[in-house]
Amino acid sequence: MTLPWMILLVWKISMVLSVLALGLNATFSESTYLFRRPGELIRAVFSIYVVMPLLALGLVLTFHLHPAVKIALVVLSVTPVPPVFPRNAVKAGGRDNYSVGLLVATAVLAIVVIPIAMMYFERIGGVRLETPVHATAALVLATVLMPLVVGIAIRDGSPYFAKQIAEPVSKWATALLILSAPPVLIGSMSTIPSLFGDGTLVSLAVFAVAGYLIGDFFGRPDFDSRRVLGLTTSSRHPALAAAIAHEFFPEQRRALPAIILYLIVSGVVTGVASRRRPRPTGLPSKRTEKKIAA
Repeated sequence: MTLPWMILLVWKISMVLSVLALGLNATFSESTYLFRRPGELIRAVFSIYVVMPLLALGLVLTFHLHPAVKIALVVLSVTPVPPVFPRNAVKAGGRDNYSVGLLVATAVLAIVVIPIAMMYFERIGGVRLETPVHATAALVLATVLMPLVVGIAIRDGSPYFAKQIAEPVSKWATALLILSAPPVLIGSMSTIPSLFGDGTLVSLAVFAVAGYLIGDFFGRPDFDSRRVLGLTTSSRHPALAAAIAHEFFPEQRRALPAIILYLIVSGVVTGVASRRRPRPTGLPSKRTEKKIAA
């Protein structure tokens, strides 16, 4: 299926508004949390932007997948986490500062990571992945990084105003996404069943499960960081991945259904993984850890 330009535009507007809403609720200290902790930043970056792209490459080389599915896996492996991630991570027991810091760090680094990863995937994976570096960076900058910076700036300059508009902005973002979802889902339903017989479902499931386990490993020894980094490494920005796939690979019509299928698979994985586990005896409470981190 082809994605009508109007739906793609609505997705982009929804992305911008959702990231803006996140920025309106985030402080500068939360946003720069990982940049002030190089050790945690390096482990997170290695988990998300090194190990996962290598895993995607391994899956691409192992399974005889359709080129569109290969593109979907590659794009998913280098996109940042979705704007709703910090909210879900906190519900799962994570810390606000670590969760928001991960989103900011992955958004900033995506501008550099995506074009470079595409170049190396094309050389090694044997599938055409040519993406204009400037165009890819501009898409990430416009839909993720800039609205986040604007939201944080408004929050720091006028906390009361930011608090007043954050919820309406978030609701508009959700409403636009909900309105655009039915035609996309309906258009993809006829294609998704065709992805079940060539290893696509297995490769997507492996990518999601391995992502959580990899993040859990690199998040050690901190109990909450393990869970949050596991969710981060497995979760990907489906709307941004779909926008990249559609803008640069419009001829690959199965890419979008593959991304939607991964959204379903990863939703199941992260839903199970995000259930609260009892904190080991002797660990400080989340409130105590937040005071220490501040």
